[in-house]
Amino acid sequence: MDFQQHGYRATKPRARASPPSGGPLLFDDTSSGPPPMNSQNFYSSEYNMAGASAGGQDPGVGNLFADPMASAAMMYGSSLANQGKDIVNKEINRFMSVNKLKYFFAVDTRYVMKKLLLLMFPYTHQDWEVRYHRDTPLTPRHDVNAPDLYIPTMAFITYILLAGMALGIQKRFSPEVLGLCASTALVWIIIEVLVMLLSLYLLTVHTDLSTFDLVAYSGYKYVGMILTVLCGLLFGSDGYFAALAWSSCALMFFIVRSLKMKILSSFSADSMGVGTSAKPHFRLYITFALAAFQPIIIYWLTAHLVR
Repeated sequence: MDFQQHGYRATKPRARASPPSGGPLLFDDTSSGPPPMNSQNFYSSEYNMAGASAGGQDPGVGNLFADPMASAAMMYGSSLANQGKDIVNKEINRFMSVNKLKYFFAVDTRYVMKKLLLLMFPYTHQDWEVRYHRDTPLTPRHDVNAPDLYIPTMAFITYILLAGMALGIQKRFSPEVLGLCASTALVWIIIEVLVMLLSLYLLTVHTDLSTFDLVAYSGYKYVGMILTVLCGLLFGSDGYFAALAWSSCALMFFIVRSLKMKILSSFSADSMGVGTSAKPHFRLYITFALAAFQPIIIYWLTAHLVR
């Protein structure tokens, strides 16, 4: 059949052009078909990865969440975790109330500045009573007379850092010596609080002082210890003893005035006869003994840092 007579023109089939050999290819030629199969009639790893990514998420992951047994196991595990959390919180509250502990850290910058000035210059302060609102003491940020644990905690950490610096200046620093200094300061606080609690118990003094209150009042000595060590490092032994005398007198005055209303105003319910007239004197002795014990501890914990 003559194709030219019907308007057709025979064309010669074109061969596929081979890629130029002058430079590297920008893209691989994938128009020739799927990648070759290996000896086990599987495609290569590149093709499998592409197919898996194009198909979306692995169906095994969806089956894990759709499985009722897996869902039940996850719910059971979460319930066990919640029960364990409740048990831990209950055991902690048996020995230490978290809400009560938060009260002693409810401070702000204004309170901290006023409290530090009160600890160093307590002689001009007039009102020492802790204020209450509906039988609940005001938080430290609203009452400068309320005890707190923020200043004792920060002062304790600062004292340890200052002790390390003093030991380093004197070429006597070592981790063992610094650890001994920190543990000694902590043990003295524990002994002081335990002795105070035992004295109040033996004398049957009913007061609203809690263990946290005693820790706070005992921990205020670290502020005076910091001042004493700093003056000793800057001005030598004369500055050390001058700062020791000032901080000791200020701390004793602060403790006596702060604990006076809390201890002396409380009367034992079962005190009768001769014991009634004697116990106020015992309460006074406890207050003065606690105040007089502070300079001894300050000197004991700071004298070896200034030489």
